[in-house]
Amino acid sequence: MVLDYRLDTETEALRTMVREFANEVVRPQIGAFYEADEFPTAIVRQMGELGLFGLPFPEEYGGSGGDYFTLCVALEELARVDSSVAITLEAGVSLGAMPIFRFGTEEQKKEWLPRLCAGEALGAFGLTEAGGGSDAGSTRTTAKLEDGQWVINGSKAFITNSGTELTELVTVTAVTGTKPDGGKEISAIIVPSGTPGFVVGQRYSKVGWNASDTRELSFTDVRVPEENLVGERGRGYAQFLSILDEGRIAIAALAVGLCQGCIDESVKYAAEREAFGQAIGRNQAVAFMIADMEVRASTARLAYYRAAEKMLRGEPFKREAAVAKLYSSEMAMENARYATQVHGGYGFMNEFPVGRFYRDAKILEIGEGTSEVQRMLIARSLGIGA
Repeated sequence: MVLDYRLDTETEALRTMVREFANEVVRPQIGAFYEADEFPTAIVRQMGELGLFGLPFPEEYGGSGGDYFTLCVALEELARVDSSVAITLEAGVSLGAMPIFRFGTEEQKKEWLPRLCAGEALGAFGLTEAGGGSDAGSTRTTAKLEDGQWVINGSKAFITNSGTELTELVTVTAVTGTKPDGGKEISAIIVPSGTPGFVVGQRYSKVGWNASDTRELSFTDVRVPEENLVGERGRGYAQFLSILDEGRIAIAALAVGLCQGCIDESVKYAAEREAFGQAIGRNQAVAFMIADMEVRASTARLAYYRAAEKMLRGEPFKREAAVAKLYSSEMAMENARYATQVHGGYGFMNEFPVGRFYRDAKILEIGEGTSEVQRMLIARSLGIGA
């Protein structure tokens, strides 16, 4: 059997649509939002109108009836132009809406998913804590059941989409008891925006993703109904780990988009910029740098395609997701470095897209599981490592 990774007609049409939107709507505006450290609400609303936030969800909940791979294709195309809008979509879908779709009750799905799928509302995923980082199992936020309500106390850090004017909920992990083995019982609970005691901090001042919303959250005696529990009590940590496995494929797709964007900009610049009487792209040193960039992007794309394929077949895909996320994120960092070098001094100027790409690439090696965590997961899947 010969593997065929050509996109079907419908997915290719989606790719074309998102590419046109990225080039015609995002590209002319995003630099100003980025430098102003401002969330592009109007652009995000337009993404909702195009149906991008509903791509992998059934039509009965307001979705487009597509699958997770179609989301990845859209993310790649957006990230070719800008990663801030791409991560807003990725987090809104795979971290904001997906936990409710995968584990929520029918009532929760009907209440929240239509607006999340339409991009009229954004959801966030409150897992990381300031003292935890990669050790998500060290959760300190607590939720105690009192008179039919969860009373939540604690804080979360680095939470994407948590404080925009579109944000309507955060699903948080909290310690709800002790397991028989003495370990922490961690559950997931929906906290609607504006709930008394739920305070959203100021936007972080970040190195990259400057047009993306990232904040610290705090909870002081926050009370929400008992039925806001998502999935089984005590299964919140396991649920979120499975969500992260899926999300790593999406982040890989985003990283591939950044890889490809670096190539796009470098090819264009190398053809236009002249030095010593000829276009710099005619110099073998520059041409070979761009050729190496293409190798990285093409190989990384195959890695996330493979992970998505296994996921959609219902086969185990944890290793493939880790491979795709690890490789594509590190190649994004490499391509951003090479693209900046191709551009020379202009690559260090924020007015050129590669300057943003360089600033945006590093977080891909950290968010949704660091490169070290991915190597740990891969090693474990091979039966080695701790």
